[in-house]
Amino acid sequence: MDFDDLPEEAAFRAEVRDFLDANAERRTGAERIDRSHTLDAAAIARAKVWQAKKADAGFAAITWPVRYGGRGGSMVQQIIYSQEEERYVTPRSVFNQGIGLAIPTMMAYGAEAMLERYARPAMRGEEVWCQLFSEPAAGSDLAGLRTQAVRHGDEWIVNGQKIWTSNAHFSDFGVLVTRSDPTVPKHAGLTYFIVDMKSPGIEARPIKQIYGTSNFNEVFLTDVRIPDANRIGEVGAGWKVATTTLMNERFTVAETEGPDFDDIFALAGELDARGDPAVRQRLADWYVRSRGLKLIRLRSFTALSQGRQPGPESSIGKLVSATRLQEVSAFGMELMGMGGTMMDPALVPMDAWFQGAFLYSPSKRISGGTDEILRNIIAERVLGLPGDVRADKNLPFNRIPTGRR
Repeated sequence: MDFDDLPEEAAFRAEVRDFLDANAERRTGAERIDRSHTLDAAAIARAKVWQAKKADAGFAAITWPVRYGGRGGSMVQQIIYSQEEERYVTPRSVFNQGIGLAIPTMMAYGAEAMLERYARPAMRGEEVWCQLFSEPAAGSDLAGLRTQAVRHGDEWIVNGQKIWTSNAHFSDFGVLVTRSDPTVPKHAGLTYFIVDMKSPGIEARPIKQIYGTSNFNEVFLTDVRIPDANRIGEVGAGWKVATTTLMNERFTVAETEGPDFDDIFALAGELDARGDPAVRQRLADWYVRSRGLKLIRLRSFTALSQGRQPGPESSIGKLVSATRLQEVSAFGMELMGMGGTMMDPALVPMDAWFQGAFLYSPSKRISGGTDEILRNIIAERVLGLPGDVRADKNLPFNRIPTGRR
């Protein structure tokens, strides 16, 4: 495993630091981008300004081809940029679904005309994207989705419901997986589309989250008309296309945000609790896990630097870091005693960050792949253990029992 940058990587890192020094403020202490997770109109406007500035400097879509506005760079360069930006106070991004998921999927399966139309506005933050995948009865088992697409000439008419769709209420476009043929096994009857989120028949209802914001939604599609030109991939090949999106998503969310070890260590110092043996034991455990996650990331980094594909590191990193986030935030509240129940940032250490994290941390063990799904991936694809028995494997979707009469 390599711990040092190659000369060309070091040169790129220096370029990134020069850009960030000139355009953003360095963080101090436990300062973070946005502890509240609030995405109001002002936050979105700030994010768009920052995204355009990154695009002008060549850092918005580092791995994209130059002809689509990217830098034509490597994944290693993208990782270097992300590492460096974490050291600065920057607006929270709302463009991951477009830049990290939708456009790369188009690059793999879409038409050239699609990329010419959508790539640059997404890269510059001029258009926001969302991901319309999960449904009330199709979360971890995405292939069980029921949103129906019926073809009528050069259009498709779509009816159904999606849920947990981040940013849908202010997105311009979305990537959408539908069931176009219920008479074949569930993985074989799916078709993948781009959908204009301002289309008639689309209703996004923000879901009130426990920590007070409403960043994701349930989305209802009623007789929504989508041109066939907006289809990505072949009819019935939607599972293959969606898998590409999910692989990109797993890489994107492999590392959950803090509070992490450095933050709980700082809080323990602020509360004069580091001398307690029980606190020290917990801190030592999280320190070991944080170093392990760092080494896992470096393993991925080394593989990419050497032109190889990384292994299961993103699944391992997501599984461990999401659990650690929940544990660390709960323990931070415990250290505060009765003050741990307070949510007023003006009265609680670190702006009540640990309280907010305690409320949103359970969702991090679900989004981007549940703990159970990630364990299955590691067990089956890494350890070579037998897969789960699938009684519905060869059944047409419309013959799978649902409990309905």
